[in-house]
Amino acid sequence: MKLGSDRLQVLEESQTLAISKKVRELKAAGRDILGLTLGEPDFETPEPIRAAAIQAIQEGFTHYPPVAGIPELRKAVADKFLHTNHIPSSAAQVIISTGAKQSILNAIMVLVNPGEEVILPVPFWVSYAEMVKMAEGKAVLIPSGKEEDFKLSAEKLEAAITPATRMIIFSSPSNPAGAMYSKEELAQLVKVLENHPQVYVLSDEIYEFISYGKPHISIGSFPSIADRVITVNGVSKGFAMTGWRIGFMSAPVWIAELCEKYQGQVTSGACSIAQKAALAAMTQDLGPTHRMTQAFHRRRDLFYDLLKQIPGFTLSPPDGAFYMYPDISSLFGKITPQGKTIHSPMDFSLYLLEEVGVAVVSGEAFGTNDHIRLSFACSVETLVEAADRIKVAVSRLI
Repeated sequence: MKLGSDRLQVLEESQTLAISKKVRELKAAGRDILGLTLGEPDFETPEPIRAAAIQAIQEGFTHYPPVAGIPELRKAVADKFLHTNHIPSSAAQVIISTGAKQSILNAIMVLVNPGEEVILPVPFWVSYAEMVKMAEGKAVLIPSGKEEDFKLSAEKLEAAITPATRMIIFSSPSNPAGAMYSKEELAQLVKVLENHPQVYVLSDEIYEFISYGKPHISIGSFPSIADRVITVNGVSKGFAMTGWRIGFMSAPVWIAELCEKYQGQVTSGACSIAQKAALAAMTQDLGPTHRMTQAFHRRRDLFYDLLKQIPGFTLSPPDGAFYMYPDISSLFGKITPQGKTIHSPMDFSLYLLEEVGVAVVSGEAFGTNDHIRLSFACSVETLVEAADRIKVAVSRLI
């Protein structure tokens, strides 16, 4: 007897969350594990944001909120999109959700019909392809390698579009490679999209505030396609609010209304108290966010210098987010002390976990077969120790 629905049979478990679960189990069993897996700032939520949540509780703001979000937060988010990102936006175009992940799923579910194609530049965040499966769409994977800085070119986009194409999803800064699209690069993509009015764009900008010198540009700021762009963001990364679970989108009004309808049958409104905290984040001084990003910048430089010294690691420093994405394919074919041959990133990831207690995410989770992802959202001491352990593990391969 088959257990579960047919749609669940084709759905893969999130590798990042699965590995994190394994790390917790090993730690509970007494193993000394250094976890470089989760995309979560290791900073506390700024005090004014926490204070706003406490005040909301004390004032009894604990009842059902509107499905689309409390009006003052929707307006604050729209103002942010309009003035910071230069995206035409109003409160009616904003939907508040339980994390940016829900915002992305909402957009896919209300726009993608069974059999329609969704273009995903590779590497991509682990959940994009699985969400397309949920909508019974077809993910079209377009490799964008190191020689292209892990970014989709206009030529590859043009070649990938067919009459069945419904959407393209991409992130900037990206997870896992930390790549950021320049204004010129986005302009080239926009020029292609102008000729294909049936194609919608879902731009995941959750890492907007975590960038290292390059300006963040939103594709929704290009007027010629603004009426086909869904911009997703949230407070998790830039404000160290992962557990508060607040994300949001700005989209054409008709798309926003469909997302509200869909969300109303799935979760209803996001947590009322967390929405008050997010409102404080949207209206507070960005000093804590900038200081956090500066700390990530220092860690990026340190960790990059450490990893590039490890034989078999080929990598470039990311422009944003907090991940390293080295190519480790030159280690394929080597043999571990236990006599196992390294054939893939997953083999190497498991070897690191078992041999030296360092947890990383295999590149297969992001659509590539040559890379691993390491998060540097952890202490400097952890990064130094992890690099030392990895170097020892590599030296034991023959």
